[in-house]
This record gives sequence, C-alpha cells and structure tokens, in this order.
Amino acid sequence: MKKLTKILSIMLVIAMAVGCFAACGKKEADNGGSEGNSIKFGTNAEFPPFEYVTQDGTIGEFDGIDIAIAKQIAEENGMEATIDNMEFDSLIIALQNGQVDAVIAGMTVTEERAEAVDFSTPYYTATQVMIVKEDSDITCAEDMADKKIVVIQGYTGETCVQDMNYEYEAFKKGTEAIMELVNGKCDVVVIDSATAQKYVDDNEGLKIVEDPNAFESEEYAIAVKKGNEELLEKINAAIEKMIEDGTISEFAAKYVDADVE
Repeated sequence: MKKLTKILSIMLVIAMAVGCFAACGKKEADNGGSEGNSIKFGTNAEFPPFEYVTQDGTIGEFDGIDIAIAKQIAEENGMEATIDNMEFDSLIIALQNGQVDAVIAGMTVTEERAEAVDFSTPYYTATQVMIVKEDSDITCAEDMADKKIVVIQGYTGETCVQDMNYEYEAFKKGTEAIMELVNGKCDVVVIDSATAQKYVDDNEGLKIVEDPNAFESEEYAIAVKKGNEELLEKINAAIEKMIEDGTISEFAAKYVDADVE
C-alpha cells in the first residue's frame, strides 16, 4: 500500500510539472506575440489597394499591398501569415489584448499611436487628398468649409478634417463614403492618396484634388504590442530587405493597377 501511494505521489508530481510547463508555454505565447510558426496580422480590409476582400486572395480571401507584405514577412521568417479582419478602430485594442500579433492596415505613424504600440520601419509614404465630382468647385482644402465632408472613421483623413475644425460625417467603410459622393449625398471625401486613386479609377465622374499646403505626407508602418522586440526585429529585417530589393515597389505597382472585385 505504501509503495502504491509513493508511485501515485510521483505520478502527481510529474503531472503538475507538465501542467506548469504547458502554462508557462502559453504565457510566453501570449506575451511574445506570434505563436509557433504562424503570425496573425490584424487589418481592416476596406482600404484598396492596401487591403481588400476578394475571391482568390494572397492570404485566404484577402489581398492588396499590405497583405502581400504580410505574407512576405512571414515567409522571410519561416512562418505562415493569417489575417484577422476587423474595424479599423478595433485594431490597436486587439493588438494590446493579444488577439493579433501585429497590425498592417495602411496605419499612419502618429505620436498618439506610438504611445500605445511599437511601430516598425515605415514601408510606404502617402498623403491625404480630396475626392470630388468632376464638376466640383473645390480646388483646395479651404473650399471644403461650407461643403458636406465625408471621411472614414479612424483614418488619418478624419484627424485632418478635425484639425481644420470642419464638420463632417464618418463612415466605417471607404466604399460607403464613396457611394455617398457618387450618389450626390456629399461634396467631398478625404482619404489617403493611393486609395483615392483606386476609387477614382473604379468610379466614373470623380477626380482627385490635392493640397500640399493643407495635407502633409505620412508614413505607414506595422504595429506590434509594446515591448515585443523579438517580433519587431523580425518584421523590420524583412521590411528593410523588401525596400532594398524593390519588392515593396513591385507590390505597389501591381496592386494599384489591379482590378478589385
């Protein structure tokens, strides 16, 4: 009986040790960002040509400049990339909660966001522009003062319009904002330049108005959880390689000219 009790005690100790190692492993995965051989990117697939939903995507049903970059980053590190699509305003919260490992969503580097996340090396430079109808009398940002302005919620365009103290209406999807303009329900949409060009190409009767005096250039970067230096180093190494060998430029050229379904 004593021998059996001793054996059971040893088995219990082993079981507790295994459970401890498993718990520690899970804790490391939660704190370290990527788990195993995969990296989950959070995005908002309403921002062509950077990210959008399609029937045959680069990663699952998702495609675009950012999605191609995400896949390349994963492959450079011997990993597999997956995508979690959500509203733009939820991305940083999801990152902080460990729901995703990194965010790639045409996200502009700002001081406010840098307080909440760590940013990678920037991989794209853009600016805000105005999309209007071809017969519009808007020629600069000041002309928006008495117009109905539409922006996409959480995007840099919303911040720019706020800074100008103009009233506006915010939509969660770029397609919804553009349809407001196409249907004559607003006068102007403020959005990032590359995405603006895509919408103008896909919708007749629209044009882009630029105003360098009102809109400064901005840089897109990938966000990771604060303190996740290991993942950030992997991402930076891949980005820097893609910048040097022209891969990102190739992605940009490919997707700006692509037909978004």
